[in-house]
Order: sequence, then structure tokens, then C-alpha cells
Amino acid sequence: MSGAGPGSPSGALLVVGDVVTDVVARHRGPLAGGTDTAAVIRTLPGGAGANVACWASHWGCADVRLLGRVGSDAVAWHERALAAAGVRARLVVDPQAPTGTVICLVDSGAAAERTFLTDSGASLRLDPGDWSDVLLDGVGWLHLSGYLLFSEPGRALVATTLTSARARGVPVSLDPASAGFLAELGVDRFLASVDGMEVLLPSRDEACLLTGLPDAADAAAKLSRHVPLVVTKQGADGALVARSGTVRARVPAVPATPRDTTGAGDAFTGAFLAALLAGAEPEDAAAEGCAAGARAVEQVGGRPPVGPASGGRRTAIR
Repeated sequence: MSGAGPGSPSGALLVVGDVVTDVVARHRGPLAGGTDTAAVIRTLPGGAGANVACWASHWGCADVRLLGRVGSDAVAWHERALAAAGVRARLVVDPQAPTGTVICLVDSGAAAERTFLTDSGASLRLDPGDWSDVLLDGVGWLHLSGYLLFSEPGRALVATTLTSARARGVPVSLDPASAGFLAELGVDRFLASVDGMEVLLPSRDEACLLTGLPDAADAAAKLSRHVPLVVTKQGADGALVARSGTVRARVPAVPATPRDTTGAGDAFTGAFLAALLAGAEPEDAAAEGCAAGARAVEQVGGRPPVGPASGGRRTAIR
């Protein structure tokens, strides 16, 4: 099957990436060292790759698929959550490692900023042996979670999936996922890994880290000389769309009152890809991403609500 370029819808969305369990602890003010800090704690399904898939489905993408790796401890729970979100998941059960767990410490003050403590568990053990070219049957777009690049098996899987996608003409996007892990990986290794991809979706911090430039617009422009389309997520400052070394659009944010910023970038990416596959131009797709990001920060957790009355914008773009 021939793939789709930006603005040319065709086929399903396949996401390859992490599926983890989020433990979200919302507290107010600084943590009290050596004693108790009152918090509201919830255990929720998460993972950047899984979140993107769920938001894409929520935003109207009719066929969303996911490849991930979990432990036997939580596979049934995650399968049910993904199915309820409309995602067709293939979850490989790791025989040794447990499902990844992320503790999300969320300051419930005005900014709702979050800090992650991450035990990646089985999610970073996804490897080329879990891949099959048949996973691309009927697929028009492949999206990779940047967390794959932070382990040796994951990097090998990225290379394998890229080779398969190129052979079928399926375009590929990637979200760098974590400025902290990205700094450990190194800029040169990251840029070599994404060579040949069509779309990069970094945060402002990630874009600046990858280029060494302090200005997000300059960073997006520079990255778009390496990857054809760069969409930089800037939170309350909206998004930048850059192509061929030039920022082509500055997309405003949608006003929101944040409760928890966990997964806001994943929401942006999922809605952006859903709109792109529906035929939107990148600038319009970025506006959809901003709308989804605003909705995400007003709720707790990284996934969209589930249920017939909770659908996303589901824009009909032709």
C-alpha cells in the first residue's frame, strides 16, 4: 500500500511505543521532606505511545492500532482500557519484566506542573523480534514514541520499523518524549535515528536541546532542515509549524485552566495525527492539537475520557 503525505489521508494510524501504569499524585505546594505531604492519588493507564493512540481515536481517527510491551501483571487491565478507547492493541507480554510504572507528582497549584519518576519496565524491552511487516497492512501513517530511543532494543526496533515503512511508502513521525532522557542519549545519536522521518513533534525544551538554540522558533526552523516537517509544542504559547528551514505558522493555544499537565503533549500529537490523516494541512492539524492539549490539561491523567458522550472534536476535514 502506498503511504500518505501530510494532507493526503490514507489508511490506519499505527503507533509503536510505551504502555505504562501511571500513579498520579496531586499535591499542593512543595513536598515536605522527611514527613507526610497530603495528596490525591489515582492509578491510571498511561504511556506516551498509548496516550497518543487513545487521543487519536478520541479525535476521530477511525482505525488506530498500537504495538507495545507490558508485563503479565497488568496486561488484561491495559488491554481493556485501550479497547474501551477504540484502540486495536497488540501487547507483547514480557516474560521477565513487569509493566512500566510512572509516578507523576503534580503540583495542584495554578500551573499544575508535573514531575515524573519513571520505571520503564517492560516498555523499553520492545525489540525487533516484536515487529512484523504485516503490522503495516492497511496502515497509512506510522508514529513512534521517542521513548523507544532510550534503550538499545528500542533503537534497533526504530531502525527496523523505518526500513519497513520506507519499503511500503508509509510516512513516519516521532515525538522525542523526554528532554531528560534525550540529554542522556545525545543530540547526534537522536538526529541519526530520525533521519528519513517525515514529521518531528518536539516540545519547546526538546527543540532547543536538539539544536542548542535558546529561541523555540529558531530551533524549529533549524530542525526542519533535518526533518521535513517540525511541529513544536509550546504549551500555553501554542505551537510552531516549520518546514524547509522556515517557521510557516504560529498556532495560538486554546485557553484552559490546568489541573494536570500529564499527557498534554500526547494529546496534541494524537489529535494532530488524526487531523492530518483526515486531510488537514499541518497548520490546521496543529490547531486541532492545541485544542486537544487544552482539553487534556483540564483533567487528571494522560488519556481522554472514554464513552459515547465524551468524544473529541472529530473534525471532518477534507
